Amino acid sequence: MNITSRVAGLLFLVGTALVVPAQQTTPPTPSVAAEDPADEIGKLKKNCPFHHFMGCAEVLFTGTPIHIAAGSIAPQNGVGVGLAYVGHKTTDNWRISWNSDAVTSPNASWRAGLYVKFVDTRQPEFEIQKGTANATSPDTELPEQPTINVYVQATSLNKLTYFGLGPETLENARSFYGMTETIVGANGITRTYSGAHLSLYGELNGRWVAIRPRHGESSPSIGQLYTETTAPGLATQPFSLQPGAGFRFHPSSRDNRFHLNYDVGYRPYFAVSDSHYSFQRLSAILGHDISLYKTVVRLEAPRPNTGPDECYLDVTVDNPSCPKVTTRNLEGSIGLTLYSNLSFSAQHDVVPFFFQPTLGGSDIHGDAYLPSYQDYRFRAPNLLLLRESFEHSIGKYPVGLVLWADQGTLAVARTDLTEHWRHSFAAGLTLRAGGFPQVYVLFSWGGQEGTHTTVHLNNTLLGGSTRPSLF
Repeated sequence: MNITSRVAGLLFLVGTALVVPAQQTTPPTPSVAAEDPADEIGKLKKNCPFHHFMGCAEVLFTGTPIHIAAGSIAPQNGVGVGLAYVGHKTTDNWRISWNSDAVTSPNASWRAGLYVKFVDTRQPEFEIQKGTANATSPDTELPEQPTINVYVQATSLNKLTYFGLGPETLENARSFYGMTETIVGANGITRTYSGAHLSLYGELNGRWVAIRPRHGESSPSIGQLYTETTAPGLATQPFSLQPGAGFRFHPSSRDNRFHLNYDVGYRPYFAVSDSHYSFQRLSAILGHDISLYKTVVRLEAPRPNTGPDECYLDVTVDNPSCPKVTTRNLEGSIGLTLYSNLSFSAQHDVVPFFFQPTLGGSDIHGDAYLPSYQDYRFRAPNLLLLRESFEHSIGKYPVGLVLWADQGTLAVARTDLTEHWRHSFAAGLTLRAGGFPQVYVLFSWGGQEGTHTTVHLNNTLLGGSTRPSLF
């Protein structure tokens, strides 16, 4: 294990050491007292008799300052379980919060990270007219406060698959490999005009990637089937400096029935020691959602103002709390989403295979695209996907029914994106309960390679912000 991996594996302990002194020197206030470990023990004593099972689970998995962290690390690598440490300090102008966590899975894959947020509290968090829902209501549309994020995250995955590049790879071309990636970076987001629901963001990330062989599986290790030519970046993985900028646009109709969720970003990747691996990426997610009811539940939407181990509806109060498991309304929606990832590089430069998006099963973040195929089945620098979706709660319970229809393609050259379209259908159940990580179980069919069953536990609390992308 190299020095970078050892340091990354101790990030949870380092994060705890960094934040504890701040709490010790802060004068006693209601918000600090609410995070005192003794209070957490009191909550456990109160809520953890057998007949208070759900209350006990809420304290164990969403409580502060320490709770159990659980979530799928990446497809083929199982569910990681560990601990998370959460805290915050509010000043006159900023709310400073920190999340640190470390999890490991049964196949010895792991992830550790420290995430610090600075939320500008000088502007009102909510613009609520008289007679409407209060700030902590799940039916309230939450504008994004200006936020600065600083983070370090290390991820080690022991079992990933590679089938080659392009849309015409074969099933028997499967190979296995392992990967460790450390990301150190910062990003910021600010809204330009709340009435337009338009936000701008920028980021700067440093990425260290190390690829290793994976032996002892049902298929060969990657180096036994592929070379630097057929798997760009296999021979060497230089440090990459990756800035980025983009915008988010998410307006709603007056009756709160029709919603747009647009995210467009530009990200160049500069390979510092070898420009042969430098490239640029333009990504876009264009989501369109029609609610079947006037009541709109936003608990599942990631909130940039919270960390991945937080699920708070209102971060402006002294003692923020996660929504209760019983917080649920009758809801349903019909959606249409277009997802694209386009890469640009100089004539003789290449996009490393580990930075390329995938279609088939679930990708490295657990997002399911063309889910009837194997995980990571197709890989290329350029991707287009169209998804039609239907989701509806089962009564007012936290369980919902989901139906998907995907049509997607990818290509090594952008000019080939009109060819080799594939399709897939999926049906399943979702579980969104309070602040617990979202769970979905999908049965998928309709492709040319059989069926696929997917079980995924989200790696953030419901409503928490997403983690840094691995590609």
